[in-house]
Amino acid sequence: MGVKIETGKNKTRDITVYIVLRTLVIVVLIFQILNRNYENVFLCILTLILLLIPIWIDRRLNIKIPTFLEITIFLFIFASEILGEVAKFYVYFKHWDTILHTINGFLAAAIGFSLIDILNRSERFHLQLAPVFVAMIAFCFSMTIGVLWEFLECGFDTFVRLDMQKDEIVSSISSVALDETKSNKPVVLKNIEKTVIYGENKKRRRSKNSC
Repeated sequence: MGVKIETGKNKTRDITVYIVLRTLVIVVLIFQILNRNYENVFLCILTLILLLIPIWIDRRLNIKIPTFLEITIFLFIFASEILGEVAKFYVYFKHWDTILHTINGFLAAAIGFSLIDILNRSERFHLQLAPVFVAMIAFCFSMTIGVLWEFLECGFDTFVRLDMQKDEIVSSISSVALDETKSNKPVVLKNIEKTVIYGENKKRRRSKNSC
């Protein structure tokens, strides 16, 4: 298997995408500071840090990430943090979270494949895997990353009271708790058009008390 050499054109394209995205993030950061939206300021700073990670891996660890994969990582970070969170694409576009999760699966698989390919090419490791095993490892790596990320989202939603899972209005329910006969059979409710929530909005209560 021959080593693929990055051409100057590909590297220039990579740097151009990075500079453009970084400039956009800085512009958004300035606007968020002016609007005193400090939560979005934190997200912009986090995005700038995440954009540096592929470059840090390339320079510090001497791991050459393919140009197309690196550009995809840059675009995914921008689409997730800036477009999704700051620009509220998660709210305006119904399937934005699903699209990003799908891309993340392919992206994780590509990263897993690249890591194994790097080990196969490295002279320091006596590791030569057949293409079938490389594909299996890439698939397992992608699935593992996806499951761990879902655990992370569920943990933050449960303990920090965020909504990283981007729950939507429930339109159907299948639950054994609705079975009046207690026979452990799921009762399915479809086409739910209206939901009544009983509870108390703590933020609203605080704002009333402060008036």
